[in-house]
Amino acid sequence: MFWKMETIVLASGSPRRQEYFRLLGLPCTIAPAMIDETPEKGRSPRETAETFALKKTWKAVEQAGEQTPQWVCGADTVVALDGEIFGKPRDQLDARRMLEQLSGREHEVISAVALYNGRTGKTDCRTVSVAVDFAALSAAEIEWYLDTGEWQGVAGAYRLQGLAACFITSVTGSPSAVVGLPLHDFYGMLRDNGYPYGA
Repeated sequence: MFWKMETIVLASGSPRRQEYFRLLGLPCTIAPAMIDETPEKGRSPRETAETFALKKTWKAVEQAGEQTPQWVCGADTVVALDGEIFGKPRDQLDARRMLEQLSGREHEVISAVALYNGRTGKTDCRTVSVAVDFAALSAAEIEWYLDTGEWQGVAGAYRLQGLAACFITSVTGSPSAVVGLPLHDFYGMLRDNGYPYGA
């Protein structure tokens, strides 16, 4: 009886997050919130992910004007190695640098999700951290992956749900968090904030 469920504004243009909303049967309106995603100096990867998720959510609320939506969801995913944040690569050279550094190492993926409740005016923000192990990559493997173009527009220059799965030896934590939306935690947020999921 999904027809009774309330529409959520998804403040993201990510096809992966949209796919997850469809998987969950959540009615949504796509309203990408354009914010400056340059990490601030002194902020940890976790703080950075949380800040961006909240900013995206509030930006979408602001963009709605007087027609304040009932629910707004914003999310952000950050890849970090030794405290350095790996955002979306500027170009192929930057993507190569990231893959070379991730090769043979364990890194952290932090996904933050913010949920705005229009009834209460409050925003709940939760963060999930996942450890991802990369196999040692040869120069040829890196060039092959770069040639696929899969690195474009994604933090850390790789997609777990794509060809990069060939390089990942283990994921400790939520795989969906690495893709961009930790499903278990997001479901908990909906439940805890009174969203009529499945009603």
